[in-house]
Amino acid sequence: MRMLSGTCLIAACLAVAFPAQAIDLKKLAETGLKAGKAMSLSDADIAAGAEQGCAYMDQENQQAAASDPYSKRLAKLTQGLENEDGMQLNFKVYKTDEVNAWAMANGCVRVYTGLMDMASDDEVRSVIGHEIGHVKLGHSKSKMRTAMLAALGRETLQSSGSSTVASLTSGQLGDLAEGFVNAQFSQKEESAADEYGYRFMVRHQYDPNAMVSMFRKLSSDGGLMSSHPGSEARASKIETLIEKDAR
Repeated sequence: MRMLSGTCLIAACLAVAFPAQAIDLKKLAETGLKAGKAMSLSDADIAAGAEQGCAYMDQENQQAAASDPYSKRLAKLTQGLENEDGMQLNFKVYKTDEVNAWAMANGCVRVYTGLMDMASDDEVRSVIGHEIGHVKLGHSKSKMRTAMLAALGRETLQSSGSSTVASLTSGQLGDLAEGFVNAQFSQKEESAADEYGYRFMVRHQYDPNAMVSMFRKLSSDGGLMSSHPGSEARASKIETLIEKDAR
């Protein structure tokens, strides 16, 4: 779920202040990285990619200190979520006006202050639940695989005889991290993550109506959050689930 930033509003599961740039799969194919190449990346490679990609993003962004009010708020609203649905999670805040949040397959979850400034605690939780959904449903793994292939390039894969992240230069690592964070999910993936996010809210006894209000806060600002499908349609879908479960 990616949203927007600053004067706008969340980018991959809500949109960014600048348009989120999806990885160009057509261009990737033109460089000779056919679909079968993806099989050369093992699960261990992808896990290592997520670990290094997250570390790169942590280094490149200003993190809120543990004593910062934003960090204290995030720690409070994520209390009890350190082991969620069999996955170890760690949470950090990036101090930026961008309205964004994302999660990687290694369990790192990053929330931006731009999002926290315009969302209630349960609205932030709904975004986190959606992002966890992308990980648990395998969407983030697929995007990391594509981002790694794009970053490594055919020449690196062929010359090294290995697709591990050990062969990534600092520039390639940056491409990997940015490629993953800005990658767009499909309509089917967004819808599935929306439903996972809703079940996450119900399971933890958070208010699922916060997911509805989150979509509607972003509906007029464009970006990925108002597409795949539109924010209003996504809000209505969650309302339908709430009504159905209330019967």
